[in-house]
Amino acid sequence: MADSVNEESDYVPGKDELDWGYEEGVEWGLHFPAANGEYQSPINLNSREAQYDPSLLDVGLSPNYVVCRDCEVINDGHTVRILLKSKSVVTGGPLPSDHEYELHEVRFHWGKENQRGSEHTVNFKAFPMELHLIHWNSTLFNSLEDALGRKNGVLIIALFVQVGKEHLGLKAITEVLQDLQYKGKSKIIPCFNPNTLLPDPLLRDYWVYDGSLTTPPCSENVTWILYRYPLTISQMQIEEFRRLRSHVKGAELLEGNDGMLGDNFRPTQPLSDRTVRAAFQ
Repeated sequence: MADSVNEESDYVPGKDELDWGYEEGVEWGLHFPAANGEYQSPINLNSREAQYDPSLLDVGLSPNYVVCRDCEVINDGHTVRILLKSKSVVTGGPLPSDHEYELHEVRFHWGKENQRGSEHTVNFKAFPMELHLIHWNSTLFNSLEDALGRKNGVLIIALFVQVGKEHLGLKAITEVLQDLQYKGKSKIIPCFNPNTLLPDPLLRDYWVYDGSLTTPPCSENVTWILYRYPLTISQMQIEEFRRLRSHVKGAELLEGNDGMLGDNFRPTQPLSDRTVRAAFQ
């Protein structure tokens, strides 16, 4: 393989980036006040209480994703991120009419074992992994940073992931994870197709609700779309994620911290007075 796709850059966190983690009892709200809000994510989806809203089908939810060349894949110590450079957009469904939401990145949340890992749960059942396609409203704003916390600013499309047969679209990612073992490692991959992360067009039932980012700063005004049907990846593929480390190479670990990246999911948050709508009966 040509060296050009093996470039590594070291991730340097911003000065204002407070260290945060998923240890039990961690109070994100002390440093990130939005995390104390009423409309936080993730939530448990009670499928019986979701309200069917036929108006969601008036204009079909329409992801128009394009293949990304030279995508950057990063282990930032909290998650794996795929930063997309090409202009992929979503319109329709619950989104304001004539507004385009541009895909910024993909993030993954997974468990150290298969019975946990997803951030959202369905009738209190967790999946081994959940992936987030993070979009910002490019009709109203100039960047994701600009859109955070603003009305109609951010859209996250979430997919549950189950273990079964290999996922060919994610192979481009899982086969480079061994080069991203430590926090701060990144790699440019020549080609990635975000369309492969969407369910089959006939299996695009979804739920929608208003929530927040699930990682600090936990800003609200996020529209969440959760597809009902999960993606499938192989046990070997999920193990590649579980081999990653949450620290830089050579870091001293605190007692009780094995340094492995995983169980990077936020506990479910109270629904409060929110309604979950369903685009299916």
